[in-house]
Amino acid sequence: MKQFALIGHPVAGSLSPALFRAAYQGRYAYDLVDRARFEDAWQVFVGRYDGINVTAPFKQDAFARVDFPDAQARFTGAVNLVLPRDGGYAGYNTDVDGVLFALRETGLHFADALVVGTGGAARAAVYAAQVLGCSVTVCGRSPEKADVPGCRAVSFEEASQLHPDVIIYTLPGRAPVPPGLPFSDAVVLEAEYRIPQLEAVPCRLYLSGKRWLLGQAVAGYKLFTGEEPCVAHMLKVL
Repeated sequence: MKQFALIGHPVAGSLSPALFRAAYQGRYAYDLVDRARFEDAWQVFVGRYDGINVTAPFKQDAFARVDFPDAQARFTGAVNLVLPRDGGYAGYNTDVDGVLFALRETGLHFADALVVGTGGAARAAVYAAQVLGCSVTVCGRSPEKADVPGCRAVSFEEASQLHPDVIIYTLPGRAPVPPGLPFSDAVVLEAEYRIPQLEAVPCRLYLSGKRWLLGQAVAGYKLFTGEEPCVAHMLKVL
């Protein structure tokens, strides 16, 4: 039986094992590997698993370790899925697929996107918004990290004056929501699904991070197995 895993720290609350079991009705094994150090987690992966998902705080470490990053991984500088290939390792960023899945299923057209945050998830959001043809603006707590190719970087105060069609919010769940963000007329996609902050915010349409999670999982599980996962069963888990 092929074996897969999620590495990160902490990972105890992850929905990934339940989603994976549902996707293939338990035909493949999927474990949680919780290690405080990336090297320790990586060594568990090597020789034991046929592929891994990677979550915080190891996505940049995984990017540095793989030999064959895909275009999405190269743009984001982050890897959330690794497969052995040709004596080395291929790295993918299916967070981009998660954003595309969540936004495309609305059936709406988006022209202007505001990405809140400057980490790996934010860069995945930028890539996806550009794929959709959006003009993208980025704001975050670390202005020096907001300089993303093809985007305009602004402060939170400047962002409050914008009128985006969609806001992709990637700040951590326990972080305070910056005041004044222009939610009211926008579709809002929040990355965080365990401790969401924006479910009650007045907006055009709120999209849960579970939709992002589902989209990246569907794309990732196909990479793992070469098979289509059962989305209907995955939805029941969510």
